[in-house]
Amino acid sequence: MLLDWIARRQMAAFEKKFNYDLGYARDLLQASRPAFWKFSRLMPMGQHREGVPASAWHAAKIVGARSEDCGPCVQLVVDMARADGMRDEVIAAVLRDDLAAMDADTALGYRFARAVVTRDAQALDLRDEVIRMHGPKALASLALGITAARMYPMLKLALGHARACVQVRVGAQTFAPAMVKNLAHAL
Repeated sequence: MLLDWIARRQMAAFEKKFNYDLGYARDLLQASRPAFWKFSRLMPMGQHREGVPASAWHAAKIVGARSEDCGPCVQLVVDMARADGMRDEVIAAVLRDDLAAMDADTALGYRFARAVVTRDAQALDLRDEVIRMHGPKALASLALGITAARMYPMLKLALGHARACVQVRVGAQTFAPAMVKNLAHAL
């Protein structure tokens, strides 16, 4: 099928650009074309950014990925943040959970995402703060970013493509980011 061929070429280009294994997506395509094409319609969800500073959006996505993964998916989100111009020292602060080293926008995205993934009651207050500071479009962007960042590691795990925890590279530094504990991990 022509669309399948195009999808495989796009996956290969993505893998090359980000040094990221999309074997799970190829396996999904091989197992069920309808499932793959339904999944592919969700992919743009994680790229929606409107009304929110890039650093807050990327911080939220890093926290979202960390809530489900401590390896390749976190590395991918970090690499995408770097490609979008987020400074290494800011990314490192997010990976270290170092609020004092984050600017106000980054800290807000980080704190909101962390409260959401841990189901902290503070999430509602932080939601209001996001709206007050940046508006409802920013809230929508952060919500979609957090959700998408969590979706990929879960899909990979379900399909048998989860990998062990690995060091995450940010420029010349490496980190061993612990997963953000969420209630699902306590069950």
